[in-house]
Parts: sequence; structure tokens; C-alpha cells
Amino acid sequence: MEVQQPIPHLRLYGLTPGGRPRHEVGYSPMDLDAVGLHFDYGGTRVSPVAGGVAAATGGKDADIPRNFPAEQAAVERLKAAGFRPLVEVSVGLPRPELRHDWSLGSKRELWLKFALEILPEWKQAGWQVETEPSFQYQMVHPNQWYVETGKTDRQGWLSFELGILIDEQRINLLPSIVNLLRGCDPRLLLNQLRSMDAQGVFPVPLADGRLLPFPAHRLVRILEVLVELHGRHALAENGKMRLNQWRAGELAFLDKDHGIRWFGSREIQELGRRLLDFKGPQALSPPKRFHGILRPYQREGLGWLQFLRQYQLPGILADDMGLGKTVQALAHLCVEKSAGRLDRPALVVAPTSLMTNWKNEARRFAPGLKTHVSHGLDRREKFHKLSEHDLIITSYPLLHRDHQVLLEHEYHCLILDEAQMVKNPKTFAAQVCVRINARQRLCLTGTPVENHLGELWSLFNILLTGFLGSANEFNELFRIPIEKERDHVRQETLNRRIRPFVLRRKKEQVEKDLPPKTEVIERVELGEAQRDLYETIRVAMHQRVADEIRLKGVERSHIVILDALLKMRQVCCDPRLVKLGAASKVRESAKFEFLFGFLEELLEEDRKIILFSQFTSMLALIEKELERRSVSYVKLTGQTRDRATPIAAFQEGKVPLFLVSLKAGGLGLNLTAADTVILYDPWWNPAVEEQAAARAHRIGQTKPIFVYKLVVANTVEERILELQKHKKELANALFEQETISKLHLGKEDFEALFKPLK
Repeated sequence: MEVQQPIPHLRLYGLTPGGRPRHEVGYSPMDLDAVGLHFDYGGTRVSPVAGGVAAATGGKDADIPRNFPAEQAAVERLKAAGFRPLVEVSVGLPRPELRHDWSLGSKRELWLKFALEILPEWKQAGWQVETEPSFQYQMVHPNQWYVETGKTDRQGWLSFELGILIDEQRINLLPSIVNLLRGCDPRLLLNQLRSMDAQGVFPVPLADGRLLPFPAHRLVRILEVLVELHGRHALAENGKMRLNQWRAGELAFLDKDHGIRWFGSREIQELGRRLLDFKGPQALSPPKRFHGILRPYQREGLGWLQFLRQYQLPGILADDMGLGKTVQALAHLCVEKSAGRLDRPALVVAPTSLMTNWKNEARRFAPGLKTHVSHGLDRREKFHKLSEHDLIITSYPLLHRDHQVLLEHEYHCLILDEAQMVKNPKTFAAQVCVRINARQRLCLTGTPVENHLGELWSLFNILLTGFLGSANEFNELFRIPIEKERDHVRQETLNRRIRPFVLRRKKEQVEKDLPPKTEVIERVELGEAQRDLYETIRVAMHQRVADEIRLKGVERSHIVILDALLKMRQVCCDPRLVKLGAASKVRESAKFEFLFGFLEELLEEDRKIILFSQFTSMLALIEKELERRSVSYVKLTGQTRDRATPIAAFQEGKVPLFLVSLKAGGLGLNLTAADTVILYDPWWNPAVEEQAAARAHRIGQTKPIFVYKLVVANTVEERILELQKHKKELANALFEQETISKLHLGKEDFEALFKPLK
């Protein structure tokens, strides 16, 4: 009789130490998984014995011709894969019929390699495989992946599910992914996944005990996009996520390879595709009712604003200072007016100092808009006519007084100018902005982030409440990982999430013909008496701060720290600013003396100068000396009621010098007559200083601009220059995905600030 080629047959199962199938008695740490090897000869199944091959069981099978070399080759393949006889690895002898079976023991990594890599090869070679429910390494091979988005509610929220299809049966994977994250260190898991090659898979346990060989690249993408899965309250009771509909672009990113089947809302799928595939703004020319010429990048900005309006999206126009955000917003309103959509007023909320600027710009570029400035003591008399206007302009301080009236109306568009004014979500103004009823919400700001990412959350809380989660969720999932842990992946995830809603252009990118800006740091050395005063205050303040930090920690010591730094900075500016007896005895002021020698040179060169200081008391000292020297000037501080007169005098060339307090003049000034900016004292945030310089370096400027920073060498002022970099890197990373440095000042940072003079 001819000897047949046997077909190896594997039975995969699990058993307890007592030899019973695992699914009968539940799971135990002492459980084992095993395989039984048999051979199929034309439909008759026979089994080998340990150490060799035995005759078939059953009388009639004994006459089957056996191919012992082929059977032994199969046994050797088991051994080569790491299998040992079950009797050698089990606790206690298994049942007699299992004595000749095999096992890899309790090493999970060996079983996973067998199930993921070896077993598929054996199946490909023709081996038969029978898997019992008790086998815990049973792999599930889906027919297809799917995404399901439920219907949105009135607030724009939808339910989301991600899973696999097996014979058209859906298995939601989100609960399994959450369980996986809770059972390991997510960072280590992500590093492991990223280290796998393009074909790598990672086994994810499903609810029924089976394992899904998850493609590593797809699991990485899911964990990077759906960062909420890392949170404590990731899923609803039904195992689905609750997402804002405007995150449709991220859902489409999950299906970047177009290999996922979509269920549910086609509108959400289409919106996701459009947001994901958005290649940037398309230029749009303004209508005839707009009186002005837009530059190419401004036409692109107008096109972007219209794109947002078309899909009922909010947005942050975050162009650099001086690139004409106001003009782009007015052009947008003119398009809406021409199209007949401006059937409700547009509401602009701006700093008080910019209300006149908005009125003048609207009169100049959009005279067809019926504009009303809600300001002054008589504004209440006109409240009943608000709805009759196309454009209403009010201020942030007036939101507190007029919120009841403003909230009674519905608006076509809400525009928050210098939106960083509501960067603190706890302020009443920010809370009123959230409640204003408008079809579209826009923020205009050159500095969407000045100090920390919580400010960005506040803006989005007004634009799209819930889009970035609650404040606590945002801190846990984004702010802490990015600011404290320098997590670049979370930074990229946040960038991707906000990208469709933010448009930012730098001057260097769009204004090729803008004159150059040169920054110069002028270092000043202290004289002996001023040095002694600085060191006396530094030592006393350092000890006070150290004691406070030791008792309360850094976070609860900020008031004392800032007071100490303030006194040290005042010494650097001028000892007369320091309200201490020791300071009154010091007659010299190195920076003050340097300034007037420097001013004399600049004025002789016929330069037009803006001089900024944060201290109005410092400006008062400078003012007295200017009067003593008969130097003509104008001044602008928070106490200045009539801003237009000093601005006009400087712009028309009647005076060569403009004294400006940084807080009052950092926004809304167009001082293109200047060619020189002097920053008398440095501040923590470089964005504030850049805003100051942007008063001169902006559209309309034809002269090169020189920005001089006066810094006392080896003092706290020079230390501030180093710390400034952290703030700038945070803001840049939102748009340029640059490296994030450690942003929160720790104890070592304060020690650096209090270093002694060399």
C-alpha cells in the first residue's frame, strides 16, 4: 500500500493545573496553554507519542501506512519553535489523553510570537488548526475596519466608535484600547509601537478574550489623535467616545490611507475630508463696497474667513502685529453685506484704546456698513437701536456693564480684537463672550499664546466650547505634557487639532518689501554706588524668597518672588524708583545717564524715536529731564484721555520723541513715522516687546527700523533675556512645531535670577 503524506493537525487549547479546560473553571495564574499534535491520513486522524511516533488509535487504523519521517519532521518543527512536552511544564500530571501534548509554558512573548508569526506560516504550509475557546492566544482577523459617527446634538457633539468588521459583525475597539492603556505605561507602549517596522502588529486583547493583531502604525495614529483615550473618563457607558463635530478632520486623519469603512453621518465624513485636505487659503477679491486694495496675503486671509463662514466654523486670525487683521475682518463683513447675509449686526469687542481705530478704519474701508460705537455716558440711550446697525463696536470693560443688553441680541458675527484680552477664562468678560449668540466667532490676535497654553484653551472655549475638553482635561492631556514634559507628539496632536481654525502669517513670509528690522542689545555697566545698592537688595530679597519657597513652595510664593524681582529691576532702571531709605542716598543711575547720551546722538541724526517703559514713574523721570534739556516730546500712558493728539503730532513730524508706557501703547498704535524704538526695561514676555516694536515696523513703513534694548549687564535684566526664549518657543511651536523648552520657572530658574554681580 502506498504511503500517504500526512497533514499535521493542531488543537490549540488552555487548561488549569488540574487538567480541566480553562473555560470550564475560569482563569488562574497557574493556567497553561497547550497544543495537541495529530496527523490526518485521508480523513483518519492518528497521534504521535513522546519521543517518537506510535501506531494509530483504534483497531482499524492500525493498518494505515505511516509516513514516520514526515511525522517526525512535524514534531521537530514544534521543538524548534520552543515547545516542550506538556508533562515537563505543567504542575501535576495532566489527564492521560493529554500526556503527549506540547506547550510553550507560561511565557507570553513565546505564545504571541507563535500565534502571530509561526502559526500563519504553518497554516500556509497546509497544517490544519483547530482552536478551542479556552486558548487565550486566539487571533481575530478582521474583514475590514470601520468608523461610526452618531448624530450630532444641538451643541455639535457626536458619538464616535472605531472597530473591526468580522463577517459584517461590528466589534468596538475603543474599550479594548482604553483597557490596554490602563494596564501599561502609555509612553513605553508608544515607543514600542513606533520602533516596529511598517508591517509590525501588536496584539490587543478583546472583550471576549481573543487577540486582535493591531497594525502598529494604525494603533500609533489612534493613540496620538484620540488622546482622550488616555484620560480617566474616556468613554461613555456604551463604550463610545463623545466628540465635538469640528474634530471631523482628525477622524478623517485616522482614515488617512482610505482603508476604513464609514457608518453614520455623511456630512461629518465630508467635513472631515475637507478639513484634512485643506491646503491653505485661496485668495478672494473684496467686493466693490470695500474701499481699499488688499495685499495678496490679505486676499488669502479674506478667502480663509469666507471658507470658515461657508462651513460655519470659528477661527483665530493670528497674523503678526501690523499685517492688517482689522482690514481683513472689515473686508469679510463687506462680503457678507454684499451677499445679503449680514441680516444681523456684527459685534466687535476691542480694547478701549482701539475703539476709535475701528471706527476710523470702518469709515475708511467700509463706509457702506452702518457702524455704531457703543461707548460713553450716553450709550444707554441708543441701546434700543443696536439691531439697526451692521457693525457694533464696544470694549472689553463695557462687557461687564452692558452684558445684559448685549446678550439680548443675536449677531451675525462676533469679532474679538486683541483676543488675548480674554485669555483668562475666569474673567467676567471671557464668560460673557462664551454666552454671546453669534453665527460665527472670530478672534484677532498676534499673540494667541503669551505665557502658557491655558490662554489658547480660553480662546477656544469662547470659539468652540468643549472643543479642547474641559480646562482640567486640557491641562492633563496637553498643557502638562507639552510645557513640563516636552512631549513633541502631544504638541503635534494639538497643532493638528487647531490647524483648520488658525491662520498665522509672519511679516517675513508675506511682506517681502517690508524694510529690515535690526535689534540691538545695549549693555550698561553699573557704577560703584548703584552696584552696592543692587547687591544689598539682591541679598536681602534672595534670602526672603528662599525662606518663602522653603515654607510654601514655588507655586505659592509668586507674590513674594515678583516683589523681589520688581525691586531689583527698579534698581537697574533708576534707584529713584525704589522706595527704600538706602536707595535715596544713591545719586547715580547708569541706564538713565546712558539713555540721554544715546538720545542726544540719535536726535542729532534726526531720528524719530519711540521710547517704551513699563514704569510710568520711570517715564515721569525721563520727562522731567527732557524738559530740563528743552527736548520736545509727546507722551501716552494709561492716564492719557486724548490719544489722537499726541499720535498726530508724532506722525506729522512735529516732535521727534514719543514716550509710551508699554501697557498703554503696546496695542493699536500705527507709528510709521518712527525709525527707532527704545525698550528702556526688558519684560518676561518677548511677545509684549515685539508688539511694541510692531508699532513702527508694520505695513506702510518705508524706513529700516532699529530696536534697542537697554540692559544692565550681569543683573536680573540680563537673566530675563535668557528666560524670554522659553515663552517665544511655546508660541512658535503652535505653528511651526518647534522644540518646546521647559516653560515653568522652577527653583533653579529663580536661583539664576538672583545670581550676584560678577
